[in-house]
Amino acid sequence: MGGGADLGGEDRRSCGGAVIFPVWRRRLQSGSRSIPVFISIPVFIIVASLGGCSRPSAPAPPDAATVLQSIAAANPAKYPSLHEAKHWSNPYLVIRADRVGLLSGVAANEEQLLKPGEVLNALAQLPASAWPYGRVVAILMDENPTSSEQEKVALRRNRGIVEGDLRGAQVAIQWIPSS
Repeated sequence: MGGGADLGGEDRRSCGGAVIFPVWRRRLQSGSRSIPVFISIPVFIIVASLGGCSRPSAPAPPDAATVLQSIAAANPAKYPSLHEAKHWSNPYLVIRADRVGLLSGVAANEEQLLKPGEVLNALAQLPASAWPYGRVVAILMDENPTSSEQEKVALRRNRGIVEGDLRGAQVAIQWIPSS
């Protein structure tokens, strides 16, 4: 094992320049168009990975708060009086212990039932015509004096989630007193 004249070629690497390099050089000199396998596989991997990186990614859709910012700020002078709450034309929310109901001027006869965390996204999907008073919603708490303590806690939790999301998106709230 000592000096190792029998280990590999001139540069003492097995297969290094002694076998593969002359074959590769011979193919290039002879004008052969075939590329040795040890070169074609890494080249293919590099080209394939660059192809995936070169496509521009689609911009992310704006979040609900950003969409709602495009609506004009609330204008209290346009609100109907609290006694005429049934004439409210902006989105109207009814907070319950299990869900939140959304009524809008677009489909005033249909109530859309949502989870508290879905309210902001649902409001952002409404057309600009659903906001004649600006960026404000009316909210009615569906409180029942005979509700269990667990239902009252769930109602307060839902109110907190909805109110926090709306305030974070700078949507004004017009609280409607329960009858």
